[in-house]
Amino acid sequence: MPLKISKYVVFLFLLTFLASPIIAQKRDQAKVETAINALIARMTLAEKLGQLQQLDGDGNGTYRPEHLEMARKGLLGSTLNVRGAKMTNELQRAALESRLKIPILLGFDVIHGYRTIFPVPLGETASWDMSLLERSAAVAAAESRAAGVHWTFAPMVDIARDPRWGRIVEGAGEDTYLGTQAATARVRGFQGNDYSRPDKILATAKHWVGYGAAEAGRDYNTTNITERALREIYFPPFKAAVDAGVGSFMTSFNDLDGVPATANPFTLKNILRKEWGFDGLVVSDYTAVMELMFHGLAKDEASAAMYALNAGTDMEMVSRFYNKHGEELLKQKKISMATIDESVRNILRVKFRLGLFDKPFADENREKAEVFKKANLDTAKLAAEKSFVLLKNDNETLPIRKTIKEIAVVGALADNKAEMNSNWSGDGQPNDPITVLQALKDKFPQ
Repeated sequence: MPLKISKYVVFLFLLTFLASPIIAQKRDQAKVETAINALIARMTLAEKLGQLQQLDGDGNGTYRPEHLEMARKGLLGSTLNVRGAKMTNELQRAALESRLKIPILLGFDVIHGYRTIFPVPLGETASWDMSLLERSAAVAAAESRAAGVHWTFAPMVDIARDPRWGRIVEGAGEDTYLGTQAATARVRGFQGNDYSRPDKILATAKHWVGYGAAEAGRDYNTTNITERALREIYFPPFKAAVDAGVGSFMTSFNDLDGVPATANPFTLKNILRKEWGFDGLVVSDYTAVMELMFHGLAKDEASAAMYALNAGTDMEMVSRFYNKHGEELLKQKKISMATIDESVRNILRVKFRLGLFDKPFADENREKAEVFKKANLDTAKLAAEKSFVLLKNDNETLPIRKTIKEIAVVGALADNKAEMNSNWSGDGQPNDPITVLQALKDKFPQ
């Protein structure tokens, strides 16, 4: 007798089959949360405050001498600018000598490439090719992870409509729709579906929020943005980044109608955590906690730490007010242990998702094979070609005909190798680029 299977049974089978990855993912998340809670229960206050601290390395990519000692004591959660497999491995070994063996989170400004440099984000976005943006971010991620870097402070998704603002070059420009598409593509490129992979890194949506709306285009200046404008113009690229799974946010330097973004509970708690359900980490921009005093919100270092922590800024970049004043603020009940624990939890969650507890070290052989390889250079060349904007081509001047005898190359940048890398050039080297003049000489030898 043939077996009869009802439509209901088939439906239940399909439902179970489709749901199994979701169930497995929830099970894995539950294990991570259990491990985080167990770690927090064992941590001293000093170790907790250490996780909230990010310090910068030297400009050449090396850590500072104090970093090793702090890492061995479990008092350093993260660094920025320390890079290269050898250097990052040395710092990680020190961290694994600590009592709880919590690995260091290593960040670096990989804005438009690590060693292989791509067009600046504004230029690359001009291609309107989102697959290209995702691909270039993926190359940057693979090179970065191979060099021991886990975390990039990109993409910058600020909407900017005043050409006087000097940081427009780091984003996608003035259009909200294009900005949301670019944010999604770059987050996917950096992180993929699993940023614990050996070719992926943690992405950061920055600067949260309104940084590109600084009055008169003056960097760090105040803003005057209605909630409607925030939700219709400035929020969407950040929400797109959250929907793409971005693991971290960076606060902006500006205020929002008088309340600095680094100490703004409306944006950090009400919108980011409650409305959008974001469970990654929030890091301040460079010394932005300290600059709460310049804004006039905080009267001293301790109150700056209080305002930032209570508002939801988990990690303090470079300045050290959390560490310096955390214990006293706790005694005075100006912050709570629950607030500290929540920030530590957000940071540890990202470290688990990066796979750092299982694989904290970079592979030096992989670094040599991956960084600046030909395939990456070919992708950068393609990105440069697609980002070109030809405004006018009188008399079909381009492409240049081989019958042309002389070509005039005019301008200070025509043969300036170092400037070809542009701003925020990651680990790009000044002798890496081929200048416009050299390229024309190679193409049209005399």
